[in-house]
Amino acid sequence: MSTRPDRAAPAGVPRPTLATDRLVLLPWTLAAARALLVGEDPGLPLAEGYPHADTADALRMYVEHGAGDEDGGWFVTLAEDGRVVGDCGTLGWTDEQGRVEIGYGLAAPYRGRGYGTEAVRALADWVAAQPGVTAVSAEVEVGNEPSRRLLARLGFTLAGQSRDSWHLIRARPGRTVGRRSAQDLLDRGEDARPGC
Repeated sequence: MSTRPDRAAPAGVPRPTLATDRLVLLPWTLAAARALLVGEDPGLPLAEGYPHADTADALRMYVEHGAGDEDGGWFVTLAEDGRVVGDCGTLGWTDEQGRVEIGYGLAAPYRGRGYGTEAVRALADWVAAQPGVTAVSAEVEVGNEPSRRLLARLGFTLAGQSRDSWHLIRARPGRTVGRRSAQDLLDRGEDARPGC
């Protein structure tokens, strides 16, 4: 998750704490982000494997371009003990069609346990409920089957593919974005881009 200065969340869209059965998504703070970037204690217990490889890039973008504590992503923490096992957030806010792209990642020891599904569901549901948002999208590296399957389970459909990435999208309830699931299209080797 990086912050796109040209697509910052509008004023009045504070990032709440989001909770699932096993997780609590805590909004980043600038102080915690700066601490993690320089290897200091962010004030939260860190699980084994966190921060993961993409965390530093996302935090750096937040520190350099975020508008303050009201901007940025969330730490994915275990409800049972508060350890940070991952992070998630938006890559800016709505584009000209009202879509918001999300990103997420978990420390390797916490993958394959359903935490990703819980975190992404909470994030995507919250984003989709915001005014002006028509759809939630995500970009997945081609070959990252676990992430592709996670998004397909949550109702994301394949919108297109570049050389390196699958582009998936989930319409806000009451809207449609294609007729088939991402998993169905990818399993059949089909392309979901218009006109293909």
